[in-house]
Amino acid sequence: MFGSLGFTELILILVIVLIIFGAGKLPQLGEGLGKAIKGFKKSVHEAEAIEAEAQAQQMAAAQSAPAPAIPQAVAPAMAPPVAEAQPAAAHSAPQA
Repeated sequence: MFGSLGFTELILILVIVLIIFGAGKLPQLGEGLGKAIKGFKKSVHEAEAIEAEAQAQQMAAAQSAPAPAIPQAVAPAMAPPVAEAQPAAAHSAPQA
């Protein structure tokens, strides 16, 4: 749809813009559009740089501090304790 804009279509669009905004406003519109595009590109590049820096810090932290290995003799001791069974009578009757 937009890929087939020819020379005559671009001239027609320019004439319509000239009629709507006037010849005096065109330099101001161009300047504002240029500043907007420049600001957008700057923010995109800053966001990419911040993201790349964060990823580099994460990789550096992961490489500098490896996870400690748990010896096999200690691993069973770290298992959660098994709850001991209590008699059912102690829970069913309230004490007075």
